[in-house]
Amino acid sequence: MPLTIGTPAPDFSLPATDGREIGLGGLKGRKVVLYFYPKDDTSGCTLEAQNFQALKSEFAAADTEIVGISPDSLKSHDKFRAKYGLDLALASDEATAMLQAYGVWVEKSMYGRKYMGVERTTVLVDRDGTVAQVWNKVKVPGHAEDVLKAAQSLR
Repeated sequence: MPLTIGTPAPDFSLPATDGREIGLGGLKGRKVVLYFYPKDDTSGCTLEAQNFQALKSEFAAADTEIVGISPDSLKSHDKFRAKYGLDLALASDEATAMLQAYGVWVEKSMYGRKYMGVERTTVLVDRDGTVAQVWNKVKVPGHAEDVLKAAQSLR
């Protein structure tokens, strides 16, 4: 079920890179960008991560935490981060419970074959844990900049 702006963002707790456990509760009081992506080390996902990485200091200046989330394992995330010099928190939802709660675990189709996967989506959560903005079916070019502008304009 798609998220609605102005409603509480579903809480979660996921293992993340750097040995962290990331949950919405622990990020309250800060703005949070949750960007959901299909797979580590694929062209679109790599470009999206690099774009968010390039703007990390500007997001930090806007008191906004960036968290990338995919169903990949932490081991995969660690390799991905090392290969591209990424310093973003990447959380692993191998069980897909959080991905389902956010409505981004959907049936996809490629070459006529149907399968379940992540629909590239970004959610901006405000300081109170409320959904402030949702970008569905994200096209990567210019996306991180759009999200930054929204984060900067949020109190």
